Amino acid sequence: MQQYLLSVHFVEGAPDPSDEEMEIVFRETGRINDEMQAAGAWVFGGGLRSPDSATVVRIENGATTMSDGPFAETKEHIAGFWVIRCADLDEALAWAEKCAAACGPVEVRPFDDLSQA
Repeated sequence: MQQYLLSVHFVEGAPDPSDEEMEIVFRETGRINDEMQAAGAWVFGGGLRSPDSATVVRIENGATTMSDGPFAETKEHIAGFWVIRCADLDEALAWAEKCAAACGPVEVRPFDDLSQA
């Protein structure tokens, strides 16, 4: 079985969804989480706080520095994710389709084989 990362993207500056829209997103993603767990595909998932809550840790010339804010200055950020286990990419894409219907665009990326050890 291969593991895949399904990541949900947030675009900075996009209109915020209404409370009613967020209620639907939470309900639908909860339903999909339950479905993934029942199917044995679920490994882990979660939502992320905004990029301004991030801390970046760097080591340069043996010295550690920590800075506030996102690693990259960009308008698109990962808002949440699932790690799933599937037989193949087609199965991962089928899950991603359900996820995208619930919460917007989802990127699908396989873990490299080294992560399976």
